[in-house]
Amino acid sequence: MEVEVDLRQLRNLISKRRNEIEQSVEGTGYLAKTVIGVGTFLLDNEGDVTLLSAKQRATYEKFLKPLLASR
Repeated sequence: MEVEVDLRQLRNLISKRRNEIEQSVEGTGYLAKTVIGVGTFLLDNEGDVTLLSAKQRATYEKFLKPLLASR
């Protein structure tokens, strides 16, 4: 079972910690706006990770999940 995303923490990451997202994608070929887009999609869908496409899920696992866990 998927652990629920902490929406308050995700909102904070996207609105106030964008620099951390930008640093995490640096040199990976990913764009910060892609990671922010996946985070925004999760916020719009109450953190339901099951709605993510395979590519979105990979972006979530690689960038958002570790950043959320670091707080």
